[in-house]
Parts: sequence; structure tokens; C-alpha cells
Amino acid sequence: MTQDMTQGKIMPMLVHFTIPLVLGNLFQLTYNAVDSIIVGHFVGKEALAAVGICNPITTLFILFLNGLCMGASILIGMYYGAKEEEEEKLARQMSTTMLAGLVFSLVLTLVCIFFSPQILKFMQVDLSILNRTTIYLQIIFAGLVFTFLYNFFASTLRALGDSKSPLYFLIISSILNIFGDLFFVVVLHAGSKGCAISTVISEALCCLFCILYIQKKVPLLQLGKKWLVFDISLLKRTIAYGWASAMQQATVQLGKLGIQMIVNTMGVSVVAAFTAVNRIDDFAYTPEQNIAHSMTALMAQNKGAGNNNRMQEGFRCGMVLEFIYGIFIFLVCFIFAKPLMCLFVQDEEVIMHGVTYLHLISIMYILPAFTNGIQGFFRGIGDLKITLISSLVNMTVRVIVAAPLVFSLHLGIEALPYSYLAGWIGMLVVELPLLIRTYKAYE
Repeated sequence: MTQDMTQGKIMPMLVHFTIPLVLGNLFQLTYNAVDSIIVGHFVGKEALAAVGICNPITTLFILFLNGLCMGASILIGMYYGAKEEEEEKLARQMSTTMLAGLVFSLVLTLVCIFFSPQILKFMQVDLSILNRTTIYLQIIFAGLVFTFLYNFFASTLRALGDSKSPLYFLIISSILNIFGDLFFVVVLHAGSKGCAISTVISEALCCLFCILYIQKKVPLLQLGKKWLVFDISLLKRTIAYGWASAMQQATVQLGKLGIQMIVNTMGVSVVAAFTAVNRIDDFAYTPEQNIAHSMTALMAQNKGAGNNNRMQEGFRCGMVLEFIYGIFIFLVCFIFAKPLMCLFVQDEEVIMHGVTYLHLISIMYILPAFTNGIQGFFRGIGDLKITLISSLVNMTVRVIVAAPLVFSLHLGIEALPYSYLAGWIGMLVVELPLLIRTYKAYE
């Protein structure tokens, strides 16, 4: 149910709000990782490479949609924090976001399906896996509208203080996806295509469960005919917030696409290893991002209520959580690098590349913990331009540093953690002076 985050002890509130977010995203990542694990063990490294190549492409568009939802959720949180004064505007904000997002996601789906072959050729995909990669990508794109609807309702519920309900839908969806993958790949021998079909079906069901729950349990979202209300003035404001957030999300994925293009030149084994470590990276980064999202929700509500002291305290508590988690995940990924790689693949060459990567990158996990916390602060106060600029610096530096390390110094997969380190440092150089100045303004 919804939660007023303008009152109560902040640290317990952040922890309780973050845990469902972490669990929900871990389940979501689990059913993404299941695709890689099953094709890696039951089909082969070529199929694993195909799934891995598609991941940053599909994630680019999914996170772009999610960024729009996140921008809208900041406004929703502010209106909700202002209580009765903005109740009517809150309803119009939600309906306008949903209608605009539905149209946009449908158009995006058609465009992406049509241009899938051209996108993959531009990505320098090996011709031996081009056909299966194209089919996988087109099937995933067909489910974009379900992805938008779930992300919209989930981000809206979180803005209203409810981080638990989206978790339950993801748990059910994850379980269905696992059984779907096993059925399509192991029983029907549908290969990577079967994994894509299973993913789309599970996303559609997750979306359906979310809608049914809202109709029965969340009065604030039971708008009836008001779901058809479209407010152009609110759309403009949503775009102002959501565009920066969406571009920030897209910038991160464009950087990952640049890295993926570099990786694609290193051979199928390295691509397969990179696919596996990216799944592990996703699990490692997600709690850092979720802590930041909790900070955003708390700060947005308190900004709407005019509680500057709680905003500052929320930021401090969030950064403590980020630091503790950063140390924890470093130890896990460094110590268990090889067992983690063995979950995805049995090919010794692929495992060797993956372990090398994980040993290097795990040492650096404390840096994205800090950058995520800082971005949570700026999102919470509605200053999304800073998160966009810092993310742009991060990903640009990554690609610029990775290219010579790979093509001139021939460091192979080892080049990637070093390029990430350079990107995170560049991000902090941009963010820290702005953070200090903005934080003092709320004193």
C-alpha cells in the first residue's frame, strides 16, 4: 500500500523501502540471467553470445521508457507529498503519463522490429550468429509495450510509497519465465528464440497481475474514465523531467553499446564471457541503484512537503547504506568469481576471461555505490540535468579509454574494468562540486 515518507525515522524507512526494490529487481535479473544460463548450458556459446549482444540493445530502449516513467514518478511523488492541495493534479499526471507512454512504446516497437537487422549489422555482429540474433531481438522488441506498462505502474506505486507490491508480481513472473525457458529450450528445442518468447510472455503476465492488483487494492489509482484524461501542460512538464531521466538512462546504454561493439571484435568466446559477467554485474549494481531510488522517493515526497532537513538526513542515511553494500559486493564477487562464471557456462576459455574481468571490476564497485547515491539525491530534488551530464561523461570516458586499451595495447577483456574505473572517476569529478553546492542550499 501507499506510504507517507514525510514522517518517521529515516534509516529504517529507507531500509524497509529498499529491500522490496532489491528483491524485485533481483527476481527480474534472475529471469534475465536464466536465459543466459539455459542457452549457455543447453544450446552453446554461440546462442549465449547472441543473447548477450541483444541485451544492451533491448536494455537501451527499455531504460529509455523506464526513464520517462521515473521522471513522471518524481512529479507524482511531489504531488502526493503535497497532500490534498494537488490531489486532482496527481490523477491527471498519472493518466497523461500512461496515455503518452502507450503511444510512444507502440511506435517504438514497430520501428525497432523493422530496423533490427540494420542495428545488428552496425553492431559488427559475427555473421555466423546474425540470423539467430535478429530473431531473438525482434521477439523481445515485440514485448516493449508490456515493459512500459509494468514500469509505469511499478514506478507510480513506488512514488506513492509502495515498494512491496511490484516485488510480488516480479516473483511470479520470474518463476513463470524459468519454467517457460525450460519448456521452450529443453523440451521444444527452440534455442535462443524460445528464451525470447518466454521472456515476452512472462512480462505480459507481470503487467496483467499489476493491473488487476491496482483495480482491487489501490484506490488512488482507480481512476476509471479519468485514465482517459490527457493534459498537454502536464505532458510538457513530464517530458521536461522524464526526458532528462530517459536520456540519462539511454546515455548509459549507448555507452554500453559502444563497449559491446568493441567486445564483438574479440571473438565469440570473449563475447560469451562478457555476456556472463554483464549478468553478474547487473546483480552487483542493482542494490546500489535501488538504494538510490529509495533516496529519490523519500526526497521527492519531502521536497513536495517542504521538509529540507529530512531531505538532507535521507541523503546521509542513503550514502551510509551505499558504502556498506559496496564493500559487501566487492568481497562476494572477488572471492566467488569462478563459481559465479560456472553458473553460466562450462567452456574453460570463457570462464577464464570472465574470472579475469570479475577480479578487476569487483575492487571498483565502491565507486558506483557513491555515484548512484549522488544521482539519487539530484533526482529527488528534481535536478535531472546533472544526472544526465554526469552519466554522459561516465560513458564517453569509458568508450574513449577502452578503444586504445583494446586495439592498441591489446589488453583484451582486462581493458574493460580499467575503462569503467576511468568513467566513474570522471563522473565523480563532475558530480561532487555540484553536490556540495546544492546540499548547502538546503541547510
